[in-house]
Amino acid sequence: MVRQEKKKFKEYIKNCVKTCKETDRISVGLYEEYGVKRGLRDKNGNGVLAGLTHISKIEAFQMENGKKIPCDGQLWYRGYPVTDLIEGIRKDHFGFEEVAYLLLFGKLPTEEELQEFFYILAQSRTLPTNFTRDVIMKAPSSDLMNSITRSVLTLASYDEKVSNQSLDNVLEQCLKLISVMPMLGVYGYHAYNHYERDDSLYIHRPDENLSTAENILLMLRPDKAYTPLEAKVLDAALVLHMEHGGGNNSTFTTRVVSSAGSDTYSVMAAAMSSLKGPKHGGANIKVVEMMNDIRSKIKDWEDEEEIRSYLERLVDKQEFDKKGLIYGMGHAVYSLSDPRARVFKKFVESLAMEKDRMQDYALYSAIERLAPEVIAKKRKIYKGVSANVDFYSGFVYSMLDIPLELYTPIFAMARIVGWSAHRIEELVNVDKIIRPAYKSIMDEKEYVDMAER
Repeated sequence: MVRQEKKKFKEYIKNCVKTCKETDRISVGLYEEYGVKRGLRDKNGNGVLAGLTHISKIEAFQMENGKKIPCDGQLWYRGYPVTDLIEGIRKDHFGFEEVAYLLLFGKLPTEEELQEFFYILAQSRTLPTNFTRDVIMKAPSSDLMNSITRSVLTLASYDEKVSNQSLDNVLEQCLKLISVMPMLGVYGYHAYNHYERDDSLYIHRPDENLSTAENILLMLRPDKAYTPLEAKVLDAALVLHMEHGGGNNSTFTTRVVSSAGSDTYSVMAAAMSSLKGPKHGGANIKVVEMMNDIRSKIKDWEDEEEIRSYLERLVDKQEFDKKGLIYGMGHAVYSLSDPRARVFKKFVESLAMEKDRMQDYALYSAIERLAPEVIAKKRKIYKGVSANVDFYSGFVYSMLDIPLELYTPIFAMARIVGWSAHRIEELVNVDKIIRPAYKSIMDEKEYVDMAER
C-alpha cells in the first residue's frame, strides 16, 4: 500500500470510528432501567452467579445481622487456605507441583503421588522437533503473550487427537501445556531479545530433576545460575497466581469456550488472550511503570508527606498516565486485604534483603500504607482499598532480573493450572453452552432503497 493509499485508508477508518461511536453508544441509564448488570457485576461490585465450583473460593465479607461486613480477604484452593499452603511449602520444598496436583485432582498428594506427578510433568516438558526454530523464532515480538498464544495454537497441529473431548485426552493435553508453557514464554523472550534487540541468543533445555520455578530461572539466565531463595520466591509467586475463585475474566473465558465444545488448545489460547489485558494479567507492569515514575519525582523516599503529595496528584490525574489510578491498590473482590499480598510480602522482604533493595521495599511499604488513606479521601468508595498481589509481584520480578516482557507470561505459566482445572470441571458437569442474554434496545426500521437514502 503506497503512502497516498495509506492516508486514504486511515482517513476512512477515522470516519468509520466516528460513525461507530454515534450508532453504538448506549446510555448508562438504560442499564439500570432494564436491570442489566454491567460487567456482570451489580452496583456494589458483586459478581453475577454464573456457575458452581469445587476448585477455589474467595471471601472478602462476612455476614453479621444480615449485613455484609468487610473482612481480611481469604482464598482457598480445594478447601485449603492458600496462606496455609504457602506456609507448608516454604519450609522444605517447592510448591508449584504440589499445588497443581491439588487443583487438578482435588486432594493433596502423598509423597509417592507427588514424585510420580513431578516425573510426568518433567517428561512432558518437551516440544516437537524443530518447534523452537520453526515456530517460536519466526516473527518474534515484544508482545510475548501473542507469541505464546500462537505457539499454543500451533501445537494443536502436532496433536492427532486435538478435538477428542474425552477426559483422559483433555487431561493429557492440559498436563503437556502446563509443562511446556515456561519454555514457550522464555524461548519466546530469547527470540525477541536476539532478533529485535540484537542481543546474544541462547536456548537452555530444562532439567528434569528441577522444579518448575528453578527451570524458569535456569532457562532465562545466560549462566543458568540462581540462588535457593530466588527459586523459592518465584515458586511462591506461581502458587499465588495459580487460581483465583473461578469468576475472573480469563477463567470465565475458559469455561465459556469449553462449554462450546472447543479443543483444549483453542480454550487456552482464548484464556491467554483474556489474561493479557492490562485490566487483568498486565496489571503488575503498570505498577512497575508507576513506581519508576514515583522514584524519578520524589527526592526523599523516606519523606511520607512528599510521598502522600505525589499520590494525591496521582489520584487527581496530574501524574504518571493521568488516569487517576494508584496501580496495585484495590481489587474487584477484596476490601480490607488481599491474602496473596499478605503472605507474599514475607517473601518480598527476604528477597529485598538478599538483593540489597530494602530502600525500595520501604518505599513500597510506605505507599501500601498511605495509598488507602489518599484514595478514601479523594474518592467515594463502597468498600475498603488495600494492596493486591500485583503491587508486589512486579517488584519481585524486577529483583529476579526478569524482563518486563515476561511479567504477564509468568502469570500465564501459573494460571494455566487453574484454567485446566476449570476446563475439566466444566466438561465433567455441564453439557450446555454458556449463552448469556442481551436486551436489544434497537429501533425497528423499514428498508430504504439506495436512491432514497
